Amino acid sequence: MNYLFLDKGFEEIEALTTTDLLRRAGIDLTLVSVTGNEMVIGAHEITVKADALMENTDFSDAEMLILPGGPTHLDRCEALCDLLKNHDKQGKPIAAICAAPSVLGKLGILDGKQATCYPGFEQYLGEAYVGGLVVESKNIITAKGPGLSADFAFCIIEHLVGSEKADEVYDTAQY
Repeated sequence: MNYLFLDKGFEEIEALTTTDLLRRAGIDLTLVSVTGNEMVIGAHEITVKADALMENTDFSDAEMLILPGGPTHLDRCEALCDLLKNHDKQGKPIAAICAAPSVLGKLGILDGKQATCYPGFEQYLGEAYVGGLVVESKNIITAKGPGLSADFAFCIIEHLVGSEKADEVYDTAQY
């Protein structure tokens, strides 16, 4: 199972484009609220119903953890931070877009890796920051921002189920 985390103020295009394209690829993806409420309001006042709450979810089957950006405070969720660090220690994949790579940087997850992020968040990535649009480095996938949501999702699809499936979804989505 793969998990995408929602916090108040999440960037809707990043969360929903990623969710849509991964599910088109047949990838199991659960939207998890870290707010304690299954209804989560995004940065542009779009409310999304999460599939699960952080505190009620068993992540023992987690394959990939995905963080959309926006003016979120995902790093304030201690349980998520612990999950991310443990996931990284096991070498399992983590993907983050826009401002969300800063969470990984603050947790030390980007040490020895390369990453990109939304302009203004580079300081949180430290030496890992290399710029670019979508960067895959070891077990980490990062993308610069909202306009790259589809590219981010296709990189995740390719990582999880291969380029053939990514190409198939790419074609059917008319991207």
